[in-house]
Amino acid sequence: MRESGLSWAILRPTVLFGPEGILINNIAWLLRRFPFLAIPGHGRYRLQPVYVEDLARLAVEAGDMEEEVCMDVGGPDVFTFEELVRQIGEKIGRPRPLLHVPPLLAWGVAWGIGKGVGDILLTWEELRGLMEEYLVSQEPPRGKVRLGDWVEANRDQVGTRYLSELARHYRRFA
Repeated sequence: MRESGLSWAILRPTVLFGPEGILINNIAWLLRRFPFLAIPGHGRYRLQPVYVEDLARLAVEAGDMEEEVCMDVGGPDVFTFEELVRQIGEKIGRPRPLLHVPPLLAWGVAWGIGKGVGDILLTWEELRGLMEEYLVSQEPPRGKVRLGDWVEANRDQVGTRYLSELARHYRRFA
């Protein structure tokens, strides 16, 4: 990009939430359907969700800039994974006990649930990235919408249906 001579902007979102956001929705979906949720490992690894419309706003702003820009785009809140799951459960009215299990076992459970819904619920690479804190930025937060506020405002829709990763990318599976 830099060598092309064209102006450019690179925005690196942490993890998106919004009406079609898969991770947050499917955590809520699991909380609505199961009596407990398995948490891989200790659950203290962090993530920083950003609202999809905050990312869109920043993309438009970056497109109007004269200078090139490369930035992380994270929301205003940083949660541990356990805190995030607890908050989603509370906001949708479905708090559940959390069971800490070895990461390989959590991935195996996710694989089984994925087979049941005809999708890939969680890949090993996604789990590793989550546990290695790839979903949190070291830069100042640029998003404005708080996850808890959004989930609470959309509590009647979040997690009421499973969102398929395969269907999103390969419409023939829809």
